[in-house]
Amino acid sequence: MITVPLAEAKNNLSKLVDDAAAGQVITIAKHGRALARLVPVGKPSGQRIGAMKGKLVLPDDFDAPLPDDMLDAFEGTRE
Repeated sequence: MITVPLAEAKNNLSKLVDDAAAGQVITIAKHGRALARLVPVGKPSGQRIGAMKGKLVLPDDFDAPLPDDMLDAFEGTRE
């Protein structure tokens, strides 16, 4: 981890971002007090698509049309 003054960070931001992308943690300080950190972005945690596969059970009629009375209630046409 390195610490750089704010003025230096302003002048060398592109290089500091490259350093952070390469794995370096950079602390930006003003008057010796830490203000912010540039850190590398973490790698994606893995594939999320299909994460619940096999854990949910849907009834066979899941996508069947709703009964007329229930459909009327949803559409606000019930008398």
